Amino acid sequence: MANTPDFTDLKAVPGTGRIVGLDPGTAKVGVAITDELQKTVRRLTTLNRSNWKKFLNEIKAVIDEYDAIALIVGLPFNFDGSESAMSAEARDMARKFSLSLDIPVLLQDERTTTYKARRNLWDLGKSETQVQKLVDSEAAAIILEDFLSMSRS
Repeated sequence: MANTPDFTDLKAVPGTGRIVGLDPGTAKVGVAITDELQKTVRRLTTLNRSNWKKFLNEIKAVIDEYDAIALIVGLPFNFDGSESAMSAEARDMARKFSLSLDIPVLLQDERTTTYKARRNLWDLGKSETQVQKLVDSEAAAIILEDFLSMSRS
């Protein structure tokens, strides 16, 4: 079976085991993870994107550290559902991961995650400086929560 990123191949992800989620941006990528039972999600970190090899090695290190069984990459759409300029970038990132990793790589719609992430962090009483630092990893956590909700329905 090809390791091709898709929205619908939920069967490729086992029902237990940690899943890593990414909120891709042009300069930074938020990273989050589920627990082993895929019940809870937490922010991990924000990685700076420089060159592909370094970025791939950082993601591989996260996958290895948490013994992750799948990688979910956020796919940004415009609010009307059309593809954005960043959509092609996210698809390319997911394709490269699928060629470089031995775990399933899937895409997840993330058109409003940054707004939700900011609201969540403000609701937690975070300062604007803290929000700027945490927004990408919080968005990655929302991407994972959305993926888990979709996979359970």
